[in-house]
Amino acid sequence: MTTQGITAALPAPTALRLDEIALFLDLDGTLAPIAARPQDVRPDPRRTSLLERLSRALGGRLAVVSGRTLADIDRILEGRVRAVAAVHGLILRDSEGRVTQAEPHPAVGEASRRFRDFAARDSGLLVEEKGLSVALHYRLAHAEGPAARACSQALAEETGLYRQTGDMVEELRTPGPTKGDSVAAFLQLAPFAGARPVFVGDDATDEHGFEAVQAVGGMGVLVGPGRQTAARFRLSGVEAALAWLEAAL
Repeated sequence: MTTQGITAALPAPTALRLDEIALFLDLDGTLAPIAARPQDVRPDPRRTSLLERLSRALGGRLAVVSGRTLADIDRILEGRVRAVAAVHGLILRDSEGRVTQAEPHPAVGEASRRFRDFAARDSGLLVEEKGLSVALHYRLAHAEGPAARACSQALAEETGLYRQTGDMVEELRTPGPTKGDSVAAFLQLAPFAGARPVFVGDDATDEHGFEAVQAVGGMGVLVGPGRQTAARFRLSGVEAALAWLEAAL
């Protein structure tokens, strides 16, 4: 993965021209503030209205690309976005509502059991089961972070599951498509084909998305604090990202 230096000096992106782009948006940390528990993120009237207006203005060239399950994305966004890549790209629903997904790795169940056993050591540890993956959240148990990372690494080596680290979370998922692969797939389909892609995300899991759009002349926008990233532009946080998107309408 190609990254550039710490991004505090990266410029803010210029105003979007909705007539020429396709927009790919992460959810947590981009459209919604990170919550202590995944289930604490709920629908928001401002976000729902924004996505409805963006979808109309873009002629449907809007997709949400998230690590959450498809059902959870629809819950939070109140079903307003048809094109979705869920579980980091392992599930894809196109603009016509057709859903394709990877076959779950047989070790996901065992990883879930082992993560649950590990989580019994602290009430702040949370296990999120997604079918194709399982995530161990330690945002409410910071001191358990090193042990959580070690547990995840050992399980990945033992099972062949893909280890994906995020913001206070360790995830083991079925090997397969990434967020970047999902963006590339959408760009082969109507109504996205031929548009200049823009990917907006906050976490290390979004780096594949930044790289995918920039490889075809698009733009990657990091949301949040400066860090090493492939993105070439940055917005300071969720509020700045929402305001930037609203300003395009």
